[in-house]
Amino acid sequence: MSKPPATTLAARVEALLVRHWWQARPSGLARALQPLAWLYGALLQRRRSRHPAALPAPVPVVVVGNLVVGGAGKTPVVMALVAGLRAAGWRPGVISRGYGRDETGPGQAPLQVRPDSDPAAVGDEPLLICRRTGVPVWVARQRLAAAQALCRQHPEVDVLVADDGLQHQALARAVDVLVFDERGVGNGLLLPAGPLREPLPRRVAPRMRVLFSGNATPPLQPALPLQRRLGQALPLQAWWRGDLAQAVPLQQLQGRPLWALAGLASPEKFFTMLEAQGLNILRLPRPDHARYTTLPWPDEARDVITTEKDAVKLPAAAASGLRVWVVGLDLDLPAAWIADLSQQLRAAASAGQPAPTCPP
Repeated sequence: MSKPPATTLAARVEALLVRHWWQARPSGLARALQPLAWLYGALLQRRRSRHPAALPAPVPVVVVGNLVVGGAGKTPVVMALVAGLRAAGWRPGVISRGYGRDETGPGQAPLQVRPDSDPAAVGDEPLLICRRTGVPVWVARQRLAAAQALCRQHPEVDVLVADDGLQHQALARAVDVLVFDERGVGNGLLLPAGPLREPLPRRVAPRMRVLFSGNATPPLQPALPLQRRLGQALPLQAWWRGDLAQAVPLQQLQGRPLWALAGLASPEKFFTMLEAQGLNILRLPRPDHARYTTLPWPDEARDVITTEKDAVKLPAAAASGLRVWVVGLDLDLPAAWIADLSQQLRAAASAGQPAPTCPP
């Protein structure tokens, strides 16, 4: 018997672990891995105890992140938060590491994300955020460097939203926004026995805000419930042009076979939401942050429906000879929630840590 490729073996191991992580109670395998989880927790605590003091960015920072591995809907929250802050009178910018991008050579330096940037250079999620929000977006492995570069180039920015970075202790922040989905914290154990990147806090600290999407009980209280929804379908070419006039309701795609492409941490969420709209789909799950060096659908495909996160890696020419539909994932944050957050940001700015405006 031939030995399976390493990538296939790694994928199988990951699938096995994920299956056990998201059970309500620790399984036998999870218990067997618990000594490694204890070691991971001890190393995490030791690293944090020895970590230098976090340094402030030039303006207040809101970090959007999660405690578990895999996606919990951070990027839609970032975009909704940017929209809410702008409506409240703030001038936000976004910083990110740009997970999955090439960080070798020039990729180590802070890099501005532009609407036509290469997703391999800046990351698919930062590129999507840039295109959807229109605010300045910078990426760097060191978020403080990204924040400083952004503020130098955009002195009008008075608040930063960090896409991910909850575990990035080098950057001081005014607010941590913890995002959970219907999976909660799974079996509640640390890696590799469970999905937790760090221990679940005993309570919500004053600088924390918790957002939760799903019908289960949130793992932390108080938590603001989120209602995620699919937007209209936009042809890929029109999506790249920003031509929203070409959008059609999802109901117009009923009655035809659709190949549904999703390179997400949890692609089944997208597929389930499509089916809830009465669409007949054929699933095309791909790994999170997948790069499409070749077209990721079969030759017989005539209609493809995909996410915006995937669309940023599909050039408009990819739709030649077929129809590729792009669907956004949207949500709103209540004005009262944004107002409460704004009050905390103003307090952080007036305290001088960080300063209220970017330096020249």
